[in-house]
Amino acid sequence: MVYTGVLTKMQTEFLEPIQYYLVFENDFIHMNQLLNKTINIKLVGHQCLSCGLDKPIYRQGFCRSCFFDKPVAGDWIMRPELSTAHLGKEDRDLEYEQKVQLQPHIVYLANSSNVKVGVTRKSQVPTRWIDQGAHEAVEIVEVPNRYLAGITEVALKDHVADKTNWRNMLKNDVKDEDLLEWRHNLKGYIPEEAQPYFIENNTETHLVFPVEQYPVKPKSLNLNKTPNYTGKLVGIKGQYLIFEDNTVFNVRANEGLVVEISM
Repeated sequence: MVYTGVLTKMQTEFLEPIQYYLVFENDFIHMNQLLNKTINIKLVGHQCLSCGLDKPIYRQGFCRSCFFDKPVAGDWIMRPELSTAHLGKEDRDLEYEQKVQLQPHIVYLANSSNVKVGVTRKSQVPTRWIDQGAHEAVEIVEVPNRYLAGITEVALKDHVADKTNWRNMLKNDVKDEDLLEWRHNLKGYIPEEAQPYFIENNTETHLVFPVEQYPVKPKSLNLNKTPNYTGKLVGIKGQYLIFEDNTVFNVRANEGLVVEISM
């Protein structure tokens, strides 16, 4: 069977284990059903997720012009502290920015390769943790807009990591942490504006990923350099497909590529 479509990040279901779906315009693949099967991934083109044109992908699934012009790729996406919709100030499109920024946001601690702090919209819990390959996570602050979440994350970066080591995450080179204790220890560093939104009582969320075999030395598949790859799928974690030969493929990092998947 052959499936052809534009890569976007895999959709997920929070079950045990996590269920993954690669969704194309007219079809989808339940990726868990492909575990222990040999599949082929072939690059056949590019399609910008914004304008839809066959143009080289620059970043985040967008061509260069869309990345610098469209509101979905504004700097505040990656740096929430730059959000200005709460002030009525436009970056690229105030209506879009108000829709996204002026809704409940969560500041959280997640343990993927180490304990890290992050920000996501409340509606994206636990999807955000799944995408990061976290095996445990907990909310620490719930605020009414993206700006407050952003300045809280910035304040906490001095005391806890804000990045994941993707290689360690994929190798499962992690240890369990007491995230509730981490939350307690970080409370005093939360900015005054966000202190009223501190979450005192909740529990850790634990996630189980469908992995039969972890890679010993993960090597990343770049379809622009290796446009045709065949391997046995042995695991899925975060947004990565893990193959028996230690090859790993980050689906989200390759959004906008048009691929042909056969098995």
